[in-house]
Amino acid sequence: MSIIKSIQIPQCVRGFESGSDSFDIYIEKGHIAGIEPAQAAINSGVSQKQMLLPAFVDLHLHIDKTFVVDEVGAAEGDLFAAIDRMAQHRDGWSAEHIETRMERALQEAYVNGCRALRTHLDWMTKDAPKSLAVFEKLRDAWRGKLTLQCVSLTPLDFFDDTFNGEDLALEVATANLTCDQKRGEAALLGAFVYRNERIYDKLQRVFDLAIKNQLNLDFHVDEGLDVDARGLKAIAELTIKNNYQGRVTCGHACSLAMQSDEDALATLKLCFQAGIHLVALPTTNLYLQGAWNRTPIERGITRLREAREAGVNCSIATDNVADGFYPYGSYNPLASYALGVQMGHLSNPLDWLSSITSAPSKAMNLPWDGLIREGCSVNDLLLVQAGDARDLMNAPLLQRLSTI
Repeated sequence: MSIIKSIQIPQCVRGFESGSDSFDIYIEKGHIAGIEPAQAAINSGVSQKQMLLPAFVDLHLHIDKTFVVDEVGAAEGDLFAAIDRMAQHRDGWSAEHIETRMERALQEAYVNGCRALRTHLDWMTKDAPKSLAVFEKLRDAWRGKLTLQCVSLTPLDFFDDTFNGEDLALEVATANLTCDQKRGEAALLGAFVYRNERIYDKLQRVFDLAIKNQLNLDFHVDEGLDVDARGLKAIAELTIKNNYQGRVTCGHACSLAMQSDEDALATLKLCFQAGIHLVALPTTNLYLQGAWNRTPIERGITRLREAREAGVNCSIATDNVADGFYPYGSYNPLASYALGVQMGHLSNPLDWLSSITSAPSKAMNLPWDGLIREGCSVNDLLLVQAGDARDLMNAPLLQRLSTI
Protein backbone atom coordinates (compact mmCIF):
# COMPACT_ATOMS: atom_id res chain seq x y z
CA MET A 1 0.00 0.00 0.00
CA SER A 2 1.26 3.50 -0.83
CA ILE A 3 0.31 6.81 0.80
CA ILE A 4 -0.04 10.35 -0.53
CA LYS A 5 0.13 12.67 2.44
CA SER A 6 -1.44 16.07 3.13
CA ILE A 7 -3.30 16.65 -0.12
CA GLN A 8 -6.35 18.82 -0.68
CA ILE A 9 -9.58 17.53 -2.20
CA PRO A 10 -11.97 20.41 -3.02
CA GLN A 11 -15.41 20.01 -1.51
CA CYS A 12 -17.34 19.90 -4.78
CA VAL A 13 -15.42 16.86 -6.10
CA ARG A 14 -15.72 14.77 -2.92
CA GLY A 15 -17.92 11.73 -2.76
CA PHE A 16 -17.55 11.58 1.00
CA GLU A 17 -18.25 13.77 4.03
CA SER A 18 -15.46 15.35 6.05
CA GLY A 19 -14.75 18.58 7.87
CA SER A 20 -11.07 18.39 6.99
CA ASP A 21 -9.37 20.35 4.20
CA SER A 22 -6.35 18.07 3.81
CA PHE A 23 -6.17 14.30 3.53
CA ASP A 24 -3.88 11.29 3.50
CA ILE A 25 -4.77 8.99 0.59
CA TYR A 26 -4.08 5.27 0.81
CA ILE A 27 -3.67 3.46 -2.50
CA GLU A 28 -3.71 -0.29 -3.05
CA LYS A 29 -3.92 -2.27 -6.28
CA GLY A 30 -4.56 0.81 -8.38
CA HIS A 31 -7.50 2.10 -6.35
CA ILE A 32 -8.11 4.38 -3.39
CA ALA A 33 -8.25 2.12 -0.36
CA GLY A 34 -8.73 4.84 2.24
CA ILE A 35 -9.13 8.60 2.74
CA GLU A 36 -8.27 10.02 6.17
CA PRO A 37 -7.77 13.56 7.53
CA ALA A 38 -4.09 14.38 7.06
CA GLN A 39 -2.07 13.86 10.23
CA ALA A 40 0.59 16.35 9.14
CA ALA A 41 -2.05 19.03 8.66
CA ILE A 42 -3.57 18.26 12.06
CA ASN A 43 -0.17 18.53 13.74
CA SER A 44 1.16 21.60 11.93
CA GLY A 45 -1.92 23.37 10.60
CA VAL A 46 -0.21 23.57 7.19
CA SER A 47 -1.07 21.56 4.09
CA GLN A 48 1.02 21.09 0.96
CA LYS A 49 0.16 22.98 -2.22
CA GLN A 50 -1.28 19.93 -3.93
CA MET A 51 -4.79 18.93 -4.96
CA LEU A 52 -6.27 15.60 -5.90
CA LEU A 53 -8.82 16.09 -8.67
CA PRO A 54 -10.90 13.82 -10.89
CA ALA A 55 -9.62 13.64 -14.45
CA PHE A 56 -11.53 16.11 -16.61
CA VAL A 57 -14.52 15.63 -18.90
CA ASP A 58 -14.85 17.92 -21.93
CA LEU A 59 -18.49 17.94 -23.01
CA HIS A 60 -18.40 19.98 -26.24
CA LEU A 61 -15.64 19.75 -28.87
CA HIS A 62 -15.12 19.75 -32.65
CA ILE A 63 -12.12 17.51 -33.25
CA ASP A 64 -13.17 16.87 -36.87
CA LYS A 65 -12.32 20.44 -37.94
CA THR A 66 -9.54 21.35 -35.56
CA PHE A 67 -6.09 22.73 -36.51
CA VAL A 68 -7.09 24.19 -39.90
CA VAL A 69 -7.02 27.92 -39.10
CA ASP A 70 -3.86 28.49 -41.15
CA GLU A 71 -5.75 27.23 -44.20
CA VAL A 72 -9.16 28.87 -43.69
CA GLY A 73 -8.38 31.99 -41.65
CA ALA A 74 -10.26 33.25 -38.61
CA ALA A 75 -13.72 34.77 -39.11
CA GLU A 76 -13.45 37.57 -36.60
CA GLY A 77 -16.81 38.13 -34.99
CA ASP A 78 -18.82 36.49 -37.78
CA LEU A 79 -20.30 33.11 -36.91
CA PHE A 80 -21.89 32.54 -40.29
CA ALA A 81 -18.74 33.53 -42.19
CA ALA A 82 -16.93 30.88 -40.15
CA ILE A 83 -19.62 28.33 -41.03
CA ASP A 84 -19.25 29.11 -44.75
CA ARG A 85 -15.46 28.98 -44.69
CA MET A 86 -15.38 25.69 -42.87
CA ALA A 87 -18.00 24.22 -45.22
CA GLN A 88 -15.84 25.04 -48.25
CA HIS A 89 -12.76 23.62 -46.58
CA ARG A 90 -14.59 20.47 -45.48
CA ASP A 91 -15.22 19.48 -49.10
CA GLY A 92 -11.50 18.78 -49.50
CA TRP A 93 -11.00 16.69 -46.38
CA SER A 94 -9.64 13.18 -46.70
CA ALA A 95 -9.92 10.49 -44.05
CA GLU A 96 -6.15 10.66 -43.55
CA HIS A 97 -6.25 14.41 -43.02
CA ILE A 98 -9.08 14.10 -40.51
CA GLU A 99 -7.35 11.30 -38.62
CA THR A 100 -4.10 13.22 -38.26
CA ARG A 101 -5.88 16.20 -36.76
CA MET A 102 -8.18 14.15 -34.54
CA GLU A 103 -5.28 12.11 -33.19
CA ARG A 104 -3.39 15.30 -32.34
CA ALA A 105 -6.46 16.63 -30.49
CA LEU A 106 -6.85 13.43 -28.46
CA GLN A 107 -3.16 13.35 -27.55
CA GLU A 108 -3.40 16.94 -26.32
CA ALA A 109 -6.58 16.28 -24.35
CA TYR A 110 -5.05 13.26 -22.65
CA VAL A 111 -1.86 15.10 -21.70
CA ASN A 112 -4.02 17.87 -20.23
CA GLY A 113 -5.84 15.49 -17.91
CA CYS A 114 -8.98 14.43 -19.84
CA ARG A 115 -10.65 11.08 -19.26
CA ALA A 116 -13.69 11.58 -21.50
CA LEU A 117 -14.91 13.90 -24.22
CA ARG A 118 -17.80 14.47 -26.59
CA THR A 119 -17.18 15.77 -30.08
CA HIS A 120 -19.62 17.09 -32.65
CA LEU A 121 -19.13 15.91 -36.25
CA ASP A 122 -20.31 18.09 -39.15
CA TRP A 123 -23.07 16.04 -40.82
CA MET A 124 -24.65 17.72 -43.84
CA THR A 125 -26.20 14.85 -45.81
CA LYS A 126 -28.21 11.74 -45.02
CA ASP A 127 -25.03 9.69 -45.43
CA ALA A 128 -22.44 9.54 -42.69
CA PRO A 129 -19.47 11.92 -43.10
CA LYS A 130 -15.91 10.66 -43.51
CA SER A 131 -15.20 11.81 -40.00
CA LEU A 132 -17.51 9.20 -38.44
CA ALA A 133 -15.42 6.20 -39.54
CA VAL A 134 -12.29 8.01 -38.36
CA PHE A 135 -13.93 8.78 -35.03
CA GLU A 136 -14.94 5.14 -34.55
CA LYS A 137 -11.40 3.98 -35.33
CA LEU A 138 -9.86 6.38 -32.82
CA ARG A 139 -12.58 5.71 -30.23
CA ASP A 140 -11.58 2.05 -30.26
CA ALA A 141 -7.85 2.81 -30.29
CA TRP A 142 -8.12 5.13 -27.27
CA ARG A 143 -10.48 2.88 -25.29
CA GLY A 144 -9.17 2.48 -21.76
CA LYS A 145 -7.52 5.92 -21.81
CA LEU A 146 -10.24 8.23 -23.13
CA THR A 147 -13.97 7.61 -23.33
CA LEU A 148 -15.31 9.18 -26.54
CA GLN A 149 -18.80 10.20 -27.66
CA CYS A 150 -19.88 11.81 -30.93
CA VAL A 151 -22.83 13.96 -31.99
CA SER A 152 -24.18 14.56 -35.49
CA LEU A 153 -24.13 18.33 -36.14
CA THR A 154 -26.75 19.27 -38.74
CA PRO A 155 -28.58 22.57 -39.39
CA LEU A 156 -32.10 22.34 -37.97
CA ASP A 157 -33.63 23.41 -41.30
CA PHE A 158 -32.45 20.11 -42.79
CA PHE A 159 -35.08 18.40 -40.66
CA ASP A 160 -37.86 19.78 -42.82
CA ASP A 161 -40.12 18.24 -45.41
CA THR A 162 -37.29 18.15 -47.95
CA PHE A 163 -34.93 16.32 -45.58
CA ASN A 164 -36.80 14.35 -42.97
CA GLY A 165 -33.70 12.94 -41.30
CA GLU A 166 -34.73 9.28 -41.29
CA ASP A 167 -31.55 8.03 -42.92
CA LEU A 168 -29.33 10.33 -40.87
CA ALA A 169 -30.87 9.22 -37.59
CA LEU A 170 -30.53 5.58 -38.61
CA GLU A 171 -26.81 6.12 -39.32
CA VAL A 172 -26.36 7.70 -35.87
CA ALA A 173 -28.27 4.83 -34.26
CA THR A 174 -26.05 2.32 -36.06
CA ALA A 175 -22.98 4.16 -34.79
CA ASN A 176 -24.43 4.08 -31.30
CA LEU A 177 -24.72 0.30 -31.48
CA THR A 178 -20.96 0.04 -32.11
CA CYS A 179 -20.26 1.87 -28.84
CA ASP A 180 -19.26 0.19 -25.60
CA GLN A 181 -22.03 1.77 -23.57
CA LYS A 182 -20.87 0.20 -20.32
CA ARG A 183 -17.80 2.43 -20.64
CA GLY A 184 -19.95 5.47 -21.43
CA GLU A 185 -19.38 5.56 -25.18
CA ALA A 186 -22.30 6.86 -27.25
CA ALA A 187 -23.43 8.48 -30.48
CA LEU A 188 -26.06 11.22 -30.20
CA LEU A 189 -28.38 13.08 -32.55
CA GLY A 190 -27.85 16.83 -32.78
CA ALA A 191 -28.76 20.02 -34.60
CA PHE A 192 -27.71 23.67 -34.95
CA VAL A 193 -30.63 25.83 -33.80
CA TYR A 194 -30.74 29.58 -34.34
CA ARG A 195 -33.83 31.71 -35.06
CA ASN A 196 -35.33 29.07 -37.37
CA GLU A 197 -38.75 29.47 -38.93
CA ARG A 198 -41.28 26.89 -37.71
CA ILE A 199 -38.79 26.03 -35.00
CA TYR A 200 -41.20 23.91 -32.96
CA ASP A 201 -42.15 21.74 -35.94
CA LYS A 202 -38.55 21.08 -36.89
CA LEU A 203 -37.43 20.45 -33.34
CA GLN A 204 -40.31 18.05 -32.83
CA ARG A 205 -39.08 16.16 -35.88
CA VAL A 206 -35.67 15.79 -34.22
CA PHE A 207 -37.30 14.55 -31.02
CA ASP A 208 -39.39 12.07 -33.02
CA LEU A 209 -36.26 10.66 -34.63
CA ALA A 210 -34.43 10.47 -31.32
CA ILE A 211 -37.32 8.67 -29.65
CA LYS A 212 -37.72 6.24 -32.56
CA ASN A 213 -34.01 5.39 -32.56
CA GLN A 214 -33.45 5.60 -28.77
CA LEU A 215 -30.88 8.38 -29.07
CA ASN A 216 -29.97 11.16 -26.68
CA LEU A 217 -29.87 14.71 -28.03
CA ASP A 218 -27.26 17.47 -28.06
CA PHE A 219 -28.06 20.88 -29.58
CA HIS A 220 -26.08 23.96 -30.57
CA VAL A 221 -28.63 26.59 -29.62
CA ASP A 222 -28.92 30.40 -29.64
CA GLU A 223 -25.25 30.93 -30.46
CA GLY A 224 -25.55 34.68 -30.87
CA LEU A 225 -26.63 37.84 -29.11
CA ASP A 226 -30.08 38.28 -30.67
CA VAL A 227 -32.59 38.83 -27.91
CA ASP A 228 -35.27 37.04 -29.93
CA ALA A 229 -33.26 33.82 -30.28
CA ARG A 230 -35.28 31.53 -28.01
CA GLY A 231 -34.44 28.04 -29.17
CA LEU A 232 -33.44 27.01 -25.65
CA LYS A 233 -36.95 27.69 -24.40
CA ALA A 234 -38.46 25.68 -27.27
CA ILE A 235 -36.13 22.74 -26.62
CA ALA A 236 -36.94 22.75 -22.90
CA GLU A 237 -40.69 22.81 -23.60
CA LEU A 238 -40.43 19.93 -26.10
CA THR A 239 -38.19 17.92 -23.78
CA ILE A 240 -40.93 18.05 -21.16
CA LYS A 241 -43.69 17.41 -23.71
CA ASN A 242 -41.89 14.32 -25.03
CA ASN A 243 -40.90 13.00 -21.59
CA TYR A 244 -37.23 13.18 -22.56
CA GLN A 245 -36.00 14.64 -19.28
CA GLY A 246 -32.32 14.15 -18.54
CA ARG A 247 -31.48 13.15 -22.12
CA VAL A 248 -30.84 16.56 -23.71
CA THR A 249 -27.72 18.74 -23.74
CA CYS A 250 -27.74 22.36 -24.95
CA GLY A 251 -24.55 24.22 -25.73
CA HIS A 252 -23.95 28.00 -26.10
CA ALA A 253 -27.28 29.71 -25.23
CA CYS A 254 -25.52 33.08 -25.53
CA SER A 255 -28.73 35.00 -26.25
CA LEU A 256 -30.02 34.07 -22.79
CA ALA A 257 -27.72 36.77 -21.42
CA MET A 258 -29.40 39.39 -23.63
CA GLN A 259 -32.95 38.67 -22.53
CA SER A 260 -34.70 40.24 -19.56
CA ASP A 261 -34.14 38.68 -16.17
CA GLU A 262 -37.76 37.62 -16.10
CA ASP A 263 -37.63 35.86 -19.48
CA ALA A 264 -34.23 34.28 -18.88
CA LEU A 265 -35.15 32.92 -15.46
CA ALA A 266 -38.42 31.52 -16.81
CA THR A 267 -36.44 29.65 -19.48
CA LEU A 268 -33.96 28.34 -16.90
CA LYS A 269 -36.84 27.11 -14.77
CA LEU A 270 -38.05 25.12 -17.78
CA CYS A 271 -34.51 23.79 -18.32
CA PHE A 272 -34.47 22.53 -14.74
CA GLN A 273 -37.84 20.83 -15.18
CA ALA A 274 -36.57 19.28 -18.41
CA GLY A 275 -33.31 18.07 -16.85
CA ILE A 276 -31.34 19.84 -19.57
CA HIS A 277 -27.56 19.92 -19.33
CA LEU A 278 -26.33 23.44 -20.16
CA VAL A 279 -22.84 23.96 -21.57
CA ALA A 280 -20.99 27.29 -21.68
CA LEU A 281 -18.21 27.70 -24.26
CA PRO A 282 -16.32 30.80 -23.14
CA THR A 283 -13.35 30.75 -25.51
CA THR A 284 -15.18 30.55 -28.84
CA ASN A 285 -18.18 32.63 -27.82
CA LEU A 286 -16.22 35.44 -26.20
CA TYR A 287 -14.17 35.58 -29.39
CA LEU A 288 -17.03 35.37 -31.90
CA GLN A 289 -19.83 37.27 -30.18
CA GLY A 290 -19.84 41.02 -29.66
CA ALA A 291 -18.46 43.95 -31.66
CA TRP A 292 -15.15 43.83 -33.56
CA ASN A 293 -15.11 47.50 -34.59
CA ARG A 294 -14.80 48.63 -30.97
CA THR A 295 -14.24 47.19 -27.52
CA PRO A 296 -17.12 44.72 -27.11
CA ILE A 297 -19.73 45.55 -24.50
CA GLU A 298 -22.02 42.57 -25.06
CA ARG A 299 -20.21 39.30 -24.35
CA GLY A 300 -20.96 35.78 -25.50
CA ILE A 301 -21.38 33.73 -22.35
CA THR A 302 -24.59 32.26 -21.04
CA ARG A 303 -26.07 32.86 -17.58
CA LEU A 304 -24.10 30.27 -15.67
CA ARG A 305 -24.69 31.63 -12.18
CA GLU A 306 -28.43 31.96 -12.66
CA ALA A 307 -28.62 28.52 -14.28
CA ARG A 308 -26.94 26.85 -11.34
CA GLU A 309 -29.14 28.74 -8.90
CA ALA A 310 -32.15 27.39 -10.82
CA GLY A 311 -30.84 23.85 -10.33
CA VAL A 312 -29.61 23.32 -13.91
CA ASN A 313 -26.64 20.99 -14.43
CA CYS A 314 -23.92 23.33 -15.81
CA SER A 315 -20.68 22.51 -17.61
CA ILE A 316 -17.87 24.54 -19.13
CA ALA A 317 -16.22 23.09 -22.23
CA THR A 318 -13.54 23.85 -24.82
CA ASP A 319 -15.48 24.01 -28.13
CA ASN A 320 -13.31 24.98 -31.12
CA VAL A 321 -9.52 24.89 -31.28
CA ALA A 322 -7.48 26.50 -34.07
CA ASP A 323 -10.16 26.61 -36.76
CA GLY A 324 -12.27 29.23 -38.52
CA PHE A 325 -14.45 29.74 -35.46
CA TYR A 326 -11.66 30.19 -32.92
CA PRO A 327 -8.03 30.55 -34.01
CA TYR A 328 -6.46 29.98 -30.59
CA GLY A 329 -6.80 27.52 -27.74
CA SER A 330 -5.84 23.98 -26.85
CA TYR A 331 -7.55 20.85 -25.59
CA ASN A 332 -7.22 21.86 -21.96
CA PRO A 333 -10.44 21.85 -19.90
CA LEU A 334 -8.70 23.54 -16.99
CA ALA A 335 -7.93 26.56 -19.21
CA SER A 336 -11.56 26.76 -20.38
CA TYR A 337 -12.71 26.50 -16.75
CA ALA A 338 -10.33 29.28 -15.72
CA LEU A 339 -11.59 31.61 -18.45
CA GLY A 340 -15.22 30.79 -17.63
CA VAL A 341 -14.67 31.51 -13.94
CA GLN A 342 -13.14 34.89 -14.74
CA MET A 343 -15.50 36.02 -17.48
CA GLY A 344 -18.62 34.69 -15.72
CA HIS A 345 -17.57 36.23 -12.39
CA LEU A 346 -18.13 32.84 -10.76
CA SER A 347 -17.71 33.28 -7.03
CA ASN A 348 -15.89 30.56 -5.08
CA PRO A 349 -14.06 29.13 -8.13
CA LEU A 350 -13.31 25.80 -6.47
CA ASP A 351 -17.06 25.21 -6.24
CA TRP A 352 -17.17 25.33 -10.05
CA LEU A 353 -14.67 22.50 -10.60
CA SER A 354 -17.74 20.33 -11.02
CA SER A 355 -18.27 22.09 -14.38
CA ILE A 356 -15.38 20.06 -15.87
CA THR A 357 -15.74 16.94 -13.71
CA SER A 358 -19.00 15.66 -12.22
CA ALA A 359 -21.46 17.84 -14.19
CA PRO A 360 -20.30 16.69 -17.65
CA SER A 361 -19.93 13.15 -16.27
CA LYS A 362 -23.65 13.25 -15.53
CA ALA A 363 -24.47 14.62 -18.97
CA MET A 364 -22.45 11.86 -20.67
CA ASN A 365 -23.88 9.12 -18.41
CA LEU A 366 -20.36 7.96 -17.57
CA PRO A 367 -20.09 4.93 -15.26
CA TRP A 368 -18.10 6.97 -12.71
CA ASP A 369 -19.78 10.18 -11.54
CA GLY A 370 -16.51 12.09 -11.14
CA LEU A 371 -16.59 12.28 -7.32
CA ILE A 372 -13.55 11.13 -5.37
CA ARG A 373 -14.19 8.39 -2.82
CA GLU A 374 -12.81 5.04 -1.71
CA GLY A 375 -12.69 2.59 -4.60
CA CYS A 376 -11.83 5.14 -7.30
CA SER A 377 -9.27 4.02 -9.87
CA VAL A 378 -6.01 5.96 -9.90
CA ASN A 379 -6.30 6.02 -13.69
CA ASP A 380 -9.09 8.59 -13.30
CA LEU A 381 -7.33 10.90 -10.84
CA LEU A 382 -4.95 13.85 -11.19
CA LEU A 383 -2.33 15.24 -8.84
CA VAL A 384 -2.26 19.00 -9.39
CA GLN A 385 0.37 21.39 -8.04
CA ALA A 386 -2.07 23.97 -6.71
CA GLY A 387 -3.02 25.09 -3.24
CA ASP A 388 -5.94 27.35 -4.04
CA ALA A 389 -8.15 28.69 -6.83
CA ARG A 390 -5.57 31.28 -7.86
CA ASP A 391 -3.01 28.56 -8.46
CA LEU A 392 -5.53 26.67 -10.61
CA MET A 393 -5.94 29.73 -12.84
CA ASN A 394 -2.21 29.78 -13.60
CA ALA A 395 -1.70 26.60 -15.63
CA PRO A 396 -0.48 24.36 -12.79
CA LEU A 397 1.57 21.25 -13.35
CA LEU A 398 -0.60 18.13 -13.29
CA GLN A 399 0.15 14.43 -13.36
CA ARG A 400 -2.03 11.38 -13.67
CA LEU A 401 -1.93 9.56 -10.38
CA SER A 402 -1.35 6.29 -12.23
CA THR A 403 2.05 7.55 -13.43
CA ILE A 404 3.41 8.45 -9.99
